[in-house]
Amino acid sequence: MDAQIESTDPVEQPTHRTDAYATKFVDKTTALQEKAKHKTSGAGGDGKQKAPAGGYDKTPVAKVLPGYTVKFTFHRATNLPMADINTLSSDPYLVASLKTSLPLRHKEDPRISFRTRTLRRNVKPEWNAEWIVANVPGSGFQLKCRLYDEDPSNHDDRLGNVHVHVDRISESWEGIRNQPYNIKKRMGSKRAYLVRGCVSMFNRSVPMSGDVFISIEVLGRIEAESGGRMYTIGPCVWSQHFSPMIGRLAGTKDPTEDVNGNSEKKSESYNFQANQVQLAGPVPEQLYHRYVEFRPFVAGMFTSHSFKGRILNHALHHQHARIYNYDRSTIYGSFPSPSKDMTLKFLELVHYDHGGRIFTYVLSLDGQWRFTETGKEFGIDLLSKHTMHSDVSIYIAFSGEFFIRRLQSHHKDPEEQETHPPTKIGGGPLQEDTPQDPAYYQLVIDNDSGTYRPDAGLLEQLKEFLQRNLPGLKITTLDCTGDKEVMEKMKEEQRSCKKKEGKHTAVVQGDGGSISSSDEEDLDNAVAQNDEAKEKGPTEKLGHAIAAPAEELTTWAQGHKAREQRETEDHTGGAR
Repeated sequence: MDAQIESTDPVEQPTHRTDAYATKFVDKTTALQEKAKHKTSGAGGDGKQKAPAGGYDKTPVAKVLPGYTVKFTFHRATNLPMADINTLSSDPYLVASLKTSLPLRHKEDPRISFRTRTLRRNVKPEWNAEWIVANVPGSGFQLKCRLYDEDPSNHDDRLGNVHVHVDRISESWEGIRNQPYNIKKRMGSKRAYLVRGCVSMFNRSVPMSGDVFISIEVLGRIEAESGGRMYTIGPCVWSQHFSPMIGRLAGTKDPTEDVNGNSEKKSESYNFQANQVQLAGPVPEQLYHRYVEFRPFVAGMFTSHSFKGRILNHALHHQHARIYNYDRSTIYGSFPSPSKDMTLKFLELVHYDHGGRIFTYVLSLDGQWRFTETGKEFGIDLLSKHTMHSDVSIYIAFSGEFFIRRLQSHHKDPEEQETHPPTKIGGGPLQEDTPQDPAYYQLVIDNDSGTYRPDAGLLEQLKEFLQRNLPGLKITTLDCTGDKEVMEKMKEEQRSCKKKEGKHTAVVQGDGGSISSSDEEDLDNAVAQNDEAKEKGPTEKLGHAIAAPAEELTTWAQGHKAREQRETEDHTGGAR
């Protein structure tokens, strides 16, 4: 009988799935420990507290061959569905976005986009809106158009999509001339198409399918060293958004209402104004800032990764939509390119130097400038005013605050003469001798934004960009840290002027977007509760802001769930 030789080699044991879990757990623990070390020690390991992630981002733009300047024209649409049952019509507008093969600096960078004005009660709208984009690569593009029905009292209904795919462009490309593209119904509002279907049953002349007519033309190759990013050249579209209800709560008035010193309070005299101006690109590529993670919940608020973050993200999106609300009172306009008239329009939007106003602003990566008046009476400060203005964008170009001052002489340097504020100078706004030359006005702009913390070293580039877009206006920049004393002194002078030149009722605006009607009794009660609201400290306000989204969450779950599902399907479905 042969002897059995015992093997000295280790016996291979069968693996269990818990072993894989244990390995992953160890790896995860190690990663968290390393992350904790980085948070408590600097790059040199000296134990110093590391600054929170975010702020200025040095990621460069990809170096590729210069692209082409392309003009898109959105002529008209036909046979749109009827989103309004009462009028058997719609209030349509079109939102276009552009996608190309150009690499993004970060995947969170938004695509450049364009919005037409809204046309009322029209299922055959004619916009004839132009959009000129530079640096479109020769490898072509995908143009995506979404059609909506504007509904200020609720979420806007989707009316359908249109996709245009162009494989290659060049200076010899023949382009597209007023070509119809069929509107895809899959992503549209079923209710709107149901109404049109019912009408079509009784009237065979009413078709179910609609089209959007588009023209695309190559204007030539751009003259630049690199074509790593697209940007909007023009037109320089501006829009004014009004909210009398928020104005009543915040205590902001149209300046024309107080010319005769009339102290009678009427709800129609109050108005809260938000402004958007598309500046001519390119925005300097160095102006590139990410939100700062100064609190643990901030990352979740921007990325919607946590439950609380998702609620705050939705609440801020909702607030942005209410502040920049498109409705029948919205005023539109445009300029072919930057000009003196465009500078005067900007001064008109900010009411020149009247009332010592201070404005909060955000500049997007594609040069859209959004700003509203700021102050303690505006509840935008509850969570983050700059986050609201950016519509919770992860990356922006720049942010801060600005104000306007009128100069005594347009020949002298602003620092060598008296200005209003603080000195009272004749010929101010609302008077016949108001200076109509931009050289009589000074724009003082800073980087005072805790949300994005723009780099002070880039203020000069911001100044040069604004000077190109607002010719004639004198521009001064201030660093919120290095020039803190000067900045605070000038802003205090603005506030003192505001107290003298305008009557303002300080009421927190936190829930202003949810006001449903112009009920005078409710408004008076809200104003009467002003003193109680002012006594609340920042901690109580923030606590209310986090607790209040319960109502927002109910609205979100009931009224917005279908829309979010359509948005998700649209992103995942692509151009099917």
